[in-house]
Amino acid sequence: MNKTMVGAVLTKPEVIEIRELPVNFPGKGEILLGIEAATTCGTDVKVFRRGGHPKMLVTPTPFGHEMAGYVAAAGPGVKNFREGDPIVVANSAPCFVCAYCQQGRQNLCEDLHYLNGAFAEFIVVPRRFVEHNTHHIPKGLSFEKAALTEPLGCVLHGVKACNLDELADIYKPEIIVFGAGPIGLMFVAALSIRGLSVTLADPNPERLLIGEVLGADRTICIERGGGQASLLRSKTRDGGGADVAIDATGVVEVWSDALASIRPGGLVNLFGGCAPGSKMILDTSEIHYKELTIKGTYHHRPETIKSALNLLAEGTFPSNILLSGERPIEETEEALRSMMRKETLKVVIKPKLSRV
Repeated sequence: MNKTMVGAVLTKPEVIEIRELPVNFPGKGEILLGIEAATTCGTDVKVFRRGGHPKMLVTPTPFGHEMAGYVAAAGPGVKNFREGDPIVVANSAPCFVCAYCQQGRQNLCEDLHYLNGAFAEFIVVPRRFVEHNTHHIPKGLSFEKAALTEPLGCVLHGVKACNLDELADIYKPEIIVFGAGPIGLMFVAALSIRGLSVTLADPNPERLLIGEVLGADRTICIERGGGQASLLRSKTRDGGGADVAIDATGVVEVWSDALASIRPGGLVNLFGGCAPGSKMILDTSEIHYKELTIKGTYHHRPETIKSALNLLAEGTFPSNILLSGERPIEETEEALRSMMRKETLKVVIKPKLSRV
């Protein structure tokens, strides 16, 4: 095995350097993951633009967090994984000790550890990740599709937060998803698989067509900058608004539209993370007299990571549509810029392409 590897390092806003990095061998309880596929995502784009993330990383840092590959080496004490095993590794690991973990809310863990550096040939997986958030890839599931486990795990966590089972026992709820980026489209697919009625709202007609393929019952081309709530309410069954609105944009104006698009007793899931310091104005009487439920939803939990991997392995989730080609590590920055230009959804970074 080479003592160095190729890796992408985020150094400052919109600057990625391709470096020769040392290959660190695993210590006790650790695994060296040989990365076969790492997928880009909207969070990568936001972090790339902003030059960091308040929770996950500080520059300069190895970049990328959606990964799948094989066990290149196992450190002392690793029992459940052997060299050569195909595995997927989630990008965080909770402590399972704090009060939030005991409540089953591991995404809010007081000592949540993060793992970055997927856009590289290898990455050392720390012991806590090996024990709590690393899984064998089911037979027949490709590395490229397995790398989608992390974002799909986030989406499944978001779906559960919508309390849709309670509504579905009474009638078929109407759901609006704001944003036809990779996460918004994943929401559409995950909801439609459950037989739920989904409206997808986005300014990009091409992305709306993809949403239709993924199962959206209705698509609405909205304008950027907000002010679209009246239009969206008018498209619901009685003009009164949706039962559930999900934001997958992380844009403050869209958060406001999501809140104004739901009917009395409705729920809005503010899933897309806005820039730090963002503010919005709330109409208190609307929230109070309409008994609106407002939820912020963040990240994933070990339970939803397992569910996502199983869903991908079943073959019913249309993952192929979300993957927009492959690039070597050296073209990581261009892959992210292609997402910024809306030319691609998710790009697979393939380390082996770098050594051809």
